Amino acid sequence: MLVPLFARAVESTRKRPILVDPRAVGIAETVDWDFTRFNQRKRVIGCVIRTVMFDELVREFLRRHPAGTVVEIGAGLNTRFERLDNQSLRWFDVELPAVADLRRKYFPDSARRTLLASSILEGDWIAAVRRAPAPYFFVAETVLIYLPESDVKAALAQIAHNFPGANLALDTGSRRVIESGNKDFVRRKMAARFAWACEDPRSIENWQIGLRVVESRGLDDIRDPWWSRLPLFARASIRLLAALAPNVLRAYRLNLFEALPHS
Repeated sequence: MLVPLFARAVESTRKRPILVDPRAVGIAETVDWDFTRFNQRKRVIGCVIRTVMFDELVREFLRRHPAGTVVEIGAGLNTRFERLDNQSLRWFDVELPAVADLRRKYFPDSARRTLLASSILEGDWIAAVRRAPAPYFFVAETVLIYLPESDVKAALAQIAHNFPGANLALDTGSRRVIESGNKDFVRRKMAARFAWACEDPRSIENWQIGLRVVESRGLDDIRDPWWSRLPLFARASIRLLAALAPNVLRAYRLNLFEALPHS
């Protein structure tokens, strides 16, 4: 929750930032936590690239459906609403009760934005979202990867069943990504651990829970205007990996799914 907040705040201070997030800067200044152990340029850029790629998917949905409903799963201290609000959308943040209490200190509810304190695995939040206007877009940025596969399947099945026709954006990581991330958490004395490994996002279709892949992108598929704003070393590193070790870049995927209509 704090690492991506820090990344957005740091990136916002660059001369040619990929993302500008003044709200993240303000919140980071109030949080009493040692951000320095994550102050690595590579880590900051990785977090920010992921965020702008998710933003791009939500923004495209809002271009087509400006009065649609967006549901952010595991919102943490994300400021996506502030970045993307078009003054007509309906927005829900779904977060665990303990985190929701912290989030409320920074993000009060409004007429078009509501925080729902609930686990995504429970059904407490569903009725409130279904009362909002369709179509629906669900976004889960680096949330499901912390759950065991059985919980991921249950959460996605619940969304697909209750919101046919909805879109869902989520990221997946291979076993290599999971193991590398967990070693990093241990090295930095963090309690967080990744759990769900997914080698191929299309395997989720085989779960037969009513989801199909619309799009799947790796970190080598960064589009302008963000690509041109990346530091030279980042663009060079991505091009080198794409040429010599493309599987490394494809081990982490950002995916867009559609919930199929009920037959």
